[in-house]
Amino acid sequence: MKVLFLCTENSARSIMAEALLRHHSQGSIEVHSAGSHPKGIDENTLKAIEHFGLSVSGLVCQNVDDYIGQHFDFVITLCDEAALECEKRIQGSNCLAWNFAEPRTRNEINPFEKTLHEINESIKHFLNEHQQYLPTSLTPTLFYKALADDIRLKTLLLISVEKELCVCELMAALAEESQPKVSRHLAQLRKTGLLAVRKKQQWVYYFLNPTLPTWMKNIITSTVVNDPIFVEKELTRLNEMGERPNRVARICQ
Repeated sequence: MKVLFLCTENSARSIMAEALLRHHSQGSIEVHSAGSHPKGIDENTLKAIEHFGLSVSGLVCQNVDDYIGQHFDFVITLCDEAALECEKRIQGSNCLAWNFAEPRTRNEINPFEKTLHEINESIKHFLNEHQQYLPTSLTPTLFYKALADDIRLKTLLLISVEKELCVCELMAALAEESQPKVSRHLAQLRKTGLLAVRKKQQWVYYFLNPTLPTWMKNIITSTVVNDPIFVEKELTRLNEMGERPNRVARICQ
């Protein structure tokens, strides 16, 4: 997942948000920040981040123009002025508007530290809503238990081939008439951390959790490669299915 934080100067709020999301996501999310009129990072911003216990290494003031043409899964603005830039110049699947006061204008003690803590709360709420992008704690035992069911295993293999599928597509591929039955298996795969979801209008799409360890991903993909007949009928039914939902750019390319 790619996230871009925007504010006017890229001197305080967006820099704080970048440092915080990098820390909380442990590198599983690609994070950037920029300003519509960048003026350099405020020294008080760096002091507040370090006082919070985070590293300031790699934090650089950027111009929003540097990101024109790039696609982001989330573009998050930190002030009203930057929200207009999101609409005009940056491509994002989702645009969120968080409005925090410029710390230099706050008439109180430790304004930069307080702004940092307020942004931190929003970051935690954001990650709570998008937990699938955090590193998974899936153990080998849970992984192999999840594979020890025909529907769940074929679901994973089909999603590995198709990149993402919704419930109706899986029902058609698996020749299962019971949506609750398929949904229960999907819920279990999500709970163990094997699958993540994205929502687009009325559709919910399931895809392999991007934070899965490489060896787990390799087992899933190598099963398809070495025994394609195992899901051959399912893929045929899926390809013959009519009125499949139209795709747009998927989160977590």
